[in-house]
Amino acid sequence: MSTKESKAKSAKEPQAADTSGANRSEWPLFEVFIRPRSGLEHKHAGSIHAADARMAIEHARDVYTRRQEGVSLWVVPSAAIVASDPSEADALFEPARDKIYRHPTFYAIPDEVKNL
Repeated sequence: MSTKESKAKSAKEPQAADTSGANRSEWPLFEVFIRPRSGLEHKHAGSIHAADARMAIEHARDVYTRRQEGVSLWVVPSAAIVASDPSEADALFEPARDKIYRHPTFYAIPDEVKNL
């Protein structure tokens, strides 16, 4: 195999994540969300750096659930999170203010309903 062919082949092959720690400062940042045993929703627990999503799950487990407090983990690349601009909050949330019928005060909630 010529050098040209080997370079072309290696360019097409997926590269394994560097988990040696040598490039740890270049690892992407992941946000960690945990669903506690008694909870219904995931809550933000913190951030970690990891080479890939699988490693992020394992690191999140080791760092944030040492006392068996979680039943589910989510890790999301920080770069994938999009946030609204706080200075535009009035314009963003204004349409919801005139829909007061969406508030639960307009509905009778049965005693059997525990989580709403």
